[in-house]
Amino acid sequence: MAELLARHERVILGVAGSPGAGKSTLATQVVEHFSGRGVPAAWVPMDGFHLADIELDRLDRRRFKGAIDTFDAHGYLATIERIAREMGNTVYAPAFDRAIEEPIAGSVPVLPGTRLVVTEGNYLLDESEPWNRVPDVLTEIWFVDVDDGLRRERLIRRHIRFGKTPAEARDWVRAVDEPNARRIHRTRFRAALIVSPDALPSDIESTDYAQGKA
Repeated sequence: MAELLARHERVILGVAGSPGAGKSTLATQVVEHFSGRGVPAAWVPMDGFHLADIELDRLDRRRFKGAIDTFDAHGYLATIERIAREMGNTVYAPAFDRAIEEPIAGSVPVLPGTRLVVTEGNYLLDESEPWNRVPDVLTEIWFVDVDDGLRRERLIRRHIRFGKTPAEARDWVRAVDEPNARRIHRTRFRAALIVSPDALPSDIESTDYAQGKA
């Protein structure tokens, strides 16, 4: 990471991985770690580009929320392109509030002078249009890999925490999350690094940290 920061005025690091892999945890830890060392950093989650429930209802896709077509892919790409291009402007991105399961517009500012932007999401390495253009905008993309059993347990606990019954949570993981996970896992070979969800920010300051490419 230090090498990337030395070579680029602004590093936009992508963190990809299947649902429940630990992408958000790693992304926030990286931002906090480098912010604490004087590197202005921001976290831009791809989840902020979920389509709103009212639009998913119109499309009859709410029961598949999290699938690749339930995101505003072009909006995400345009925002990342602005972040890469507009170094002197504040660029606002949406966040995602899991308590209400809805995106919140304009709630993540990427300020002028931000050196490191970490953006994480499921489909950063997907080959479909327009996701296939995302790697050209990002400085580098890492893939968080984790044991599938642990990942599914995390997802079930998350769904229960945010209102589903245990049976509903298991059904959602089986019917929605796992088909998405299989699609996402097939993209891991395109990542620059395969990282563990247990990686510490101090480990990943060095490009020596990696389990290697798939």
